[in-house]
Amino acid sequence: MGLLCCAGVVACSASAPAAKPSARASASPTATYSAPPSPSPSAQPAQEVTLVGVGDVIMGNTPVLPADGGRSVFTDVRSLLRGDVVLGNMDSTLTDRSGPSKCGATSTNCFAFRAPPSFAGPLHDAGFTVINLANNHSHDYGGPGLLDTREALTAHHVAYDGMPGQVTVLRAGGLRVAVVGFAPYGWAQSLIDIPAAQALVRSARRQADLVLVTMHAGGEGEDETHVRPGTEFFLGENRGNSIAFTHAVIDAGAAVVFGSGPHVLRGMEWYRGRLIAYSLGNFVGYRTLSASGRKGVGAVLSVRLRRDGTFVSGRLTGTRMTGVGLPVTDPRQTGVTYIGQLSQEDFPRCGARLTDPGTLAAPTC
Repeated sequence: MGLLCCAGVVACSASAPAAKPSARASASPTATYSAPPSPSPSAQPAQEVTLVGVGDVIMGNTPVLPADGGRSVFTDVRSLLRGDVVLGNMDSTLTDRSGPSKCGATSTNCFAFRAPPSFAGPLHDAGFTVINLANNHSHDYGGPGLLDTREALTAHHVAYDGMPGQVTVLRAGGLRVAVVGFAPYGWAQSLIDIPAAQALVRSARRQADLVLVTMHAGGEGEDETHVRPGTEFFLGENRGNSIAFTHAVIDAGAAVVFGSGPHVLRGMEWYRGRLIAYSLGNFVGYRTLSASGRKGVGAVLSVRLRRDGTFVSGRLTGTRMTGVGLPVTDPRQTGVTYIGQLSQEDFPRCGARLTDPGTLAAPTC
């Protein structure tokens, strides 16, 4: 089925054309989409759904872009991006605007990222069904650049989440999956206002069988691998209280949380039988993100859940970025090792356990 995008409603005709998002739609949008069918529908149980998530995605920064229009960016990892819902955090804009950006003429240590709107096509072709825009780079070129990004994704049949009040509902695997994104920025649904976040998750739960929450939270850098209790700050910004936030949204009805933001992998925790992946690290950063050390290591998380949100199975596959920032499967599965270690260090009672390389053991908490 084709992608449906209807602002303000939760039921759309299958024959309706995709509607472009408007400036007014960003205030409290609700969207219903039809995700592409599962690659093997006969093997997919009718009452289960497979959710796949990766971390930060930057496909280039104009004018430094892949020579083929981004078509080969995901070549080595395309087989990993297969599920009923496939989510990535795009730490960039899709716009042809050259300015103004958030970085002034005299700015130092400031980064504004943009790639052409046509780069939404390779995202769709790689298998992504929804892109998170609740992050610190989706507004690099202001409201107009963010609107360009939303329009580009919609035009290429990729859903998005993360705007204030937005509930994105995907019809996937015979179920309805609501995706809700949060970040500590005014152009996104607030990560800081936890009661408001809980209210939005409850609203999403009424519209769907399952709720997937994505968050952009925490400090950044090589020394930010651990999840710490309390509020985290980075460059003076309040980056949220990841533990309090994730536990609260699960209390409100979320089935799983996929995290990004620190640009390194973090541990995974079970809370009330629901999985929290605090950070899936860097996935792709073509000539933008550092590929050295832990910043070059990522992971693809695949989780199968029942209609009621209970865990069926899960798998973690390690990836790494090449010297130019393209994603490849890591033969050493370093990311799996990192996440396994961090999960036990940060959450000794309820940390996720990985049995044979990459297989996620059932929850014990």
